[in-house]
Amino acid sequence: MMTDAMISDAVHDGAARGRARAVLDGLWRPGLEFLGSEVAILGGAMSWVSERHLVSAISNAGGFGVIACGAMTPERLAEEIEATQALTTRPFGVNLITMHPALDRLVDVCLERKVGHIVLAGGVPTGATIKKIRDGGARVVGFAPALALGKRLVKMGVEALVIEGSEAGGHVGPVSLTVLAQEILPHLKSVPVFVAGGLGRGDALLSYLELGASGGQLGTRFAAAAESIAHENFKKAFMRASARDALTSVQLDERFPVIPVRGLTNAGSKAFLACQAEALRRFQAGEVSREDAQLSIEHFWAGALRRAVIEGDVETGSVMAGQSVGMVKVIEPVATILHDLVEQAVDALVLRDERASR
Repeated sequence: MMTDAMISDAVHDGAARGRARAVLDGLWRPGLEFLGSEVAILGGAMSWVSERHLVSAISNAGGFGVIACGAMTPERLAEEIEATQALTTRPFGVNLITMHPALDRLVDVCLERKVGHIVLAGGVPTGATIKKIRDGGARVVGFAPALALGKRLVKMGVEALVIEGSEAGGHVGPVSLTVLAQEILPHLKSVPVFVAGGLGRGDALLSYLELGASGGQLGTRFAAAAESIAHENFKKAFMRASARDALTSVQLDERFPVIPVRGLTNAGSKAFLACQAEALRRFQAGEVSREDAQLSIEHFWAGALRRAVIEGDVETGSVMAGQSVGMVKVIEPVATILHDLVEQAVDALVLRDERASR
């Protein structure tokens, strides 16, 4: 039986947490209003992973799911959007790669199906694409790896930005989120800015909200969620890994550029180095042209992400993961992940208030 003192403490704790949650909701209110979600947390768009099941699970749990279009054809994207809409009535978005040869038609597919938010990634979008999306009734999100580009995108009509640090999984830029946040957040306040890269806890996200962010984007935590269709081997690889296992791909020679991709080191990583070394040797020996040598390097990882995610080949496949992978210790439902992130942020706010009142 609870004593009067225990009841008093519980009521006090509940009141304190209620106040803290109100503070949190105030901090990310611009993100909530922009996304139309209950918590301002987006699912990072991950090829082969961010499909109907994971996207709808994130949105149904109060977050904001995002379909990764990747190399999908317009017909395939239409199918995925409709399947997601059958699983959730809540808002979700679609991530489109600006270099996709059928970008205009992909935008049409999204607009025709009343997708509310389109995320443009993989390059600087044209003003015409941004205008087409906005005229069609959807909202536009862009990626800003630097302050100057962020300001430029806003002038072009982009309505929200994601700043993603090099701690993220997959294709990454050279700058950490810690630095990007300091560079961008104090100076770009006209649109919601969502932070991404290495986020695994709610108290860490809170620190960025207090710097001016409107929400966060997580990929790695969700890739290993119960609702993710990723192979069991893929998820177990995440659970075994530490942050130090998630490294970016290495470029051996500047004449043969390699786009940095962060993933778990495995036999495939070592074989990629050997592939580059052999291509370099053959080029220097005059056996192949520079173009053919570059193609052999670029084709090395063809299909490797699918092999890891869908087939479970975590030895030679591409196991893309952010450095927050070290925080993945158990396979949990998306709802649990989102709940814990919010509770961690609330805990931090309560603790701060307690310290201030001492």
